[in-house]
Amino acid sequence: MSVLNKSAHELASMLVSKEISSVELTRAQLDNIDKLNPRLNSYLTVTHELALTQARQVDELRAKGEKLSALAGVPIAVKDNLTTIGIETTAGSKILQGWVPPYNATVVEKILSHRMPILGKTNLDEFAMGSSTENSAYGPSLNPWDLARTPGGSGGGSSSAVASMQAPLALGSDTGGSIRFPAAVTGTVGVKPTYGAVSRYGLIALGSSLDQIGPVTRNVLDAAMLHDVIAGHDDMDATSLAESLGSMTEAAKNDSVKGLKVGIIKELTGEGFQAGVSERFQEALELLVAAGAEIVEVSCPSFQYAIAAYYLIQPAEASSNLARFDSVRFGLRVMPEGAATVEKVMAATREAGFGAEVKRRIILGTYALSSGYYDAYYGSAQKVRTLIQADLAKAFEKADVLVSPTAPTTAFLLGEKQEDPLAMYLNDIATIPANLAGIPGMSLPVGLASEDNLPVGAQFLAPARQDARLYKVGAVLEKLLENKWSKSMLDFAPKLEVN
Repeated sequence: MSVLNKSAHELASMLVSKEISSVELTRAQLDNIDKLNPRLNSYLTVTHELALTQARQVDELRAKGEKLSALAGVPIAVKDNLTTIGIETTAGSKILQGWVPPYNATVVEKILSHRMPILGKTNLDEFAMGSSTENSAYGPSLNPWDLARTPGGSGGGSSSAVASMQAPLALGSDTGGSIRFPAAVTGTVGVKPTYGAVSRYGLIALGSSLDQIGPVTRNVLDAAMLHDVIAGHDDMDATSLAESLGSMTEAAKNDSVKGLKVGIIKELTGEGFQAGVSERFQEALELLVAAGAEIVEVSCPSFQYAIAAYYLIQPAEASSNLARFDSVRFGLRVMPEGAATVEKVMAATREAGFGAEVKRRIILGTYALSSGYYDAYYGSAQKVRTLIQADLAKAFEKADVLVSPTAPTTAFLLGEKQEDPLAMYLNDIATIPANLAGIPGMSLPVGLASEDNLPVGAQFLAPARQDARLYKVGAVLEKLLENKWSKSMLDFAPKLEVN
């Protein structure tokens, strides 16, 4: 197995034992990025010199016998909606092309404090609005399992990078499934922590009550270790939780699900789900039962309204958050013909700088918040949100964790749903409720669909602040699946046909 295929925790052990240096590891990753990224478009910016400088510093500290963190020297990719000093941050939009932030996001500060070299910034749907990365102003990322298909979105760049061995770890953000859906269709592990468990300071906001930063990795233990790096209270984030939620790394060392109650969400199975997805999902449940878990059925009737509620709340918050892109303070500025008033410059800049999906959601959100319509639309959506939270609370009285397929289908073809926004939105049917309720969720690869040999993901949900439960059940299921196949998920990945 080459160094590129190894897990982050294996690489961390190799660094400690000095089997490899961080410079050697980081250079190997950068070489693979140089080979694959021109075709996959996983990264928008690759930080060669910075990454090698940071890796060299780690090696020097280790040589001096300095005490370092568990992931010190392991390189990482960062989604391009997280601010980074000295590195262009575009959020996948023309309106921020060339913008170099004067401050780091808190999660970026945390990975730097743990001495993790930054490989670059990954591609995304513009301002994280989308499920395929096709809304990026810089072109879509491709799925390494099938280059004609999407790697999911909005964080398709991070999932594509991790799945194609262009990074052992990545950071993503999840507003309605933007970590979990890409994980499902690329055979990776993606986690949305409890709302407030990870600071949002420095995340270019989409939906402030929905956004959450989380890990993208190739196995559960790696996700747990990265989760522990980025979690914790932050005074710069007013919604940051004050208390610690414990060690996810320790939770990921769990080896038993005996007595665990796993709730199948009635509304997220059956009709509308691809046959191959349902088959792999059912097999995963059978493995858990054989290991001692108890399966119960739960019902969340309000889930039928989740997509409608989300696509009122999220655009409403987006229309407010994106008002700051006014051509005056930072970012793109387009000068119109004739007299250049502030209003005309702002209109010309937004016309040129925002893509179609962003404009669509701004208009929808502004309408939902407008006088005379606020109660009928935004207010009603918030009431549905309360019903979803109540349904989940009842479900967790019967089960320790809830489970469903992460997505109704495997990765769809690029262009297949781009002309039908509603069809694209339906991809998020299983992931959106977690964001509306603020609870944690994990997508874990459970096999390949029989129809197309593409990855299938199972989603686990836990009550707020109980993120550790996801890692406990995820670690056991991952091991059961490896035993079933006698190999890891990524061993099934076809070799990339890259020019």
